[in-house]
Formats: sequence, C-alpha cells, structure tokens
Amino acid sequence: MIPNELLLGWCREYGIELPQGAIDRLDRYAEFLVEYNEKVNLTAITEPQEIACKHFLDSLLLLKAANLPKGGSLIDVGTGAGFPGVPVRLAREDISLTLLDSLGKRITFLNQLCERLGLQADCIHARAEEGGQNPELRERFDLATARAVANLSNLCEYCLPFVRVGGIFAALKSKGAEEEAGAAGNAIRLLGGKLEGIEHFTLPDGSERNIILIKKISQTSAKYPRPAAKIAKKPL
Repeated sequence: MIPNELLLGWCREYGIELPQGAIDRLDRYAEFLVEYNEKVNLTAITEPQEIACKHFLDSLLLLKAANLPKGGSLIDVGTGAGFPGVPVRLAREDISLTLLDSLGKRITFLNQLCERLGLQADCIHARAEEGGQNPELRERFDLATARAVANLSNLCEYCLPFVRVGGIFAALKSKGAEEEAGAAGNAIRLLGGKLEGIEHFTLPDGSERNIILIKKISQTSAKYPRPAAKIAKKPL
C-alpha cells in the first residue's frame, strides 16, 4: 500500500535503520489503519505517501532525537492510532512498548493491530493523569513520548510522571517549539525535569518538525499529575 522504496529511501536519508521485515509490517500497518478508519475515525491522513511521510517517518525521527537505551522501555501517552510508539517499536525490536490512550475504541484497534503485526505491546485504556498516578506505571520508563496538540506545560504534567529519574520525555511538535519550551520552564522545573534541547527536522514534504527533549533529574512530587480539569484551568 505505502510506497515502500520511497520510505526506505527517506529512512536512509535521515540515517534511520530498519530491521529486516519492518517495512512489510509498516505496509500492513497502513493497510489496516485505512481499513479500520472507515468505521472508526483514527486519522485524517489516509493517502499512502502521506501515511509514509507524516505518520511513519515522522514517528521514526524520534530515534534520531532521543537516545533510547538497548532493552529500554517506552510509553506513548495519548497514542491515538499508535504514533509514534508502534513505528518506533517496529524499528527497535529490543525495546518494550506501552501504548496508553483514554478512548477504548483506540485501544481495541491497537490490540488488533499488534495481533496482526505479531507485535508485543501493553495497550492500556486510561487517562494520562490516572496512569501517571498508577504505581505500576509511575516513574518506570526510560522514555515517554507524546505527539499531541496540547501545550508543552500541560504535556509535561501528563508525561513526566511516567519517566524514571535519568530518563527522557520527548514531545513531538511542529512549529513554535522554542516558544513553548520557554513558556513551560516553570512546569518542567516543578515536575523534576530539565530542558535538554530541541531537535529540528524537515519532512520530505517541507513540513517542520521539532522534538523537545526534557530530562528527568529528580522525582516528581506525588501531587502531580493533578486532575485534568485543574491542569486545564491552572497550568503550571
């Protein structure tokens, strides 16, 4: 379905290595996504080349920005249709993957997707603020990521509680990353983080992509994350 050779060429251009069989699994991923999307709205991007560029390559850029240790653990918060977590897991077969989303219909899709791809992942139906207070998930991951439109201050409160001390929260953003990072400085500090930097990329279609990297340098206070209504009403 997707232009396999084109995606492979892009990956080579960006220095992303894919294991044998990954491109075929990505192709099956795209096919199932488009098929499932006809009954459940998961994505507005359904054209094969756009899926390859704006979903798959965009997700895989996380591997260029963040250092995920061998055998490390990744949680994708508010994963939606599995981006960026599933493409990253297909490229890095050594890591453990947790996919968290608040909508049950997305978790149903993800469970079926993992079964079709022969992919091991924990698919958890929970709101991020609930998951962040769960002892089985809190401060357990080497890397937490989110590809979301929420402002960085709020994303930090949702995601940093999942990250172990020494780990990284990587926020995938489009434009305005520097401004968001500056505005989120207080939240980053209160939640035990430190801004490591911002990695800048341009997708083949000319779209700007930025990955904001925040290192966890101390434990997050037990009072965070707060309930969603408080996060929205009074950002840190």
